[in-house]
Amino acid sequence: MSTIVPILLYHSVTGASTPRFRKWTIDPATFAAHMKYLHDHGYLPLTVTQWSQLMERHGQLPAHPIVISFDDGYADFLSNALPVLQYYGFGATLYVVTKYVGQSSSWLHAQGAGDQPMLTWAQLAAVSAAGIECGAHSHTHAQLDTIPLREAREEITRSKSELEQHLNISVETFSYPYGYHNASVRELVQSAGFTSACAVKHALSTVHDDRFALSRIIITADTSVERLADLLDGRNLRVAPAQERLWTKGWRVIRRLHWRMAPATYDLNASRKTRIRAILSKII
Repeated sequence: MSTIVPILLYHSVTGASTPRFRKWTIDPATFAAHMKYLHDHGYLPLTVTQWSQLMERHGQLPAHPIVISFDDGYADFLSNALPVLQYYGFGATLYVVTKYVGQSSSWLHAQGAGDQPMLTWAQLAAVSAAGIECGAHSHTHAQLDTIPLREAREEITRSKSELEQHLNISVETFSYPYGYHNASVRELVQSAGFTSACAVKHALSTVHDDRFALSRIIITADTSVERLADLLDGRNLRVAPAQERLWTKGWRVIRRLHWRMAPATYDLNASRKTRIRAILSKII
């Protein structure tokens, strides 16, 4: 029996983007080629909730399981991703930032991509009716491990309640913005009634993974079909459960310090070395 389930993480499926946001997009033709590869090689897509239920119940996995997930809720999902998924009969999980539904991705202003159109509530209802699982991705795309817990709780619970009210569905799964989380944030997600949550980690998920910090594989603009095949085979990838690295803990401290000093000027897209130097110059 297979014990590994790769969880793919996509963002925007488009051929047009700003240079600084380009990494997080994938050309529609390449996305279609990815899905064809999965179909031709016998992969069976599960939703995140289906995967977490199998983990919880120790259910038997299919021969080639996989999870396809999308973060943020860009409008191009409806035009460029959903038709391909439907063509192959693939399920997927779409995580939505609720504040910006029907608006634009203003949290990406620092990356020059603040005008990316987002799905409307009517479009999300159509996506949900088409069999795509809709999950919560916070209300404003905040870094939940840097803000006060009361604010993090509001981000988590509000995103769940708004999705459930507008779509008339039960929302079972959550995705941490940027993948950032800690033990306190995970507890908030569990207490809000979610049954699973996705991190990032760029690692393979397994039956031993943490259901509230599921490992995902990052798909970027340069992920060719050949590179996808390597990732699915686990080449140069960690395998869950993957312990939090020392760098991750240190980076959280730095982000939290910077947030406290100047939350409005935080630029996630700046190089890490540049940000670290800027922060240390204020501390030392």
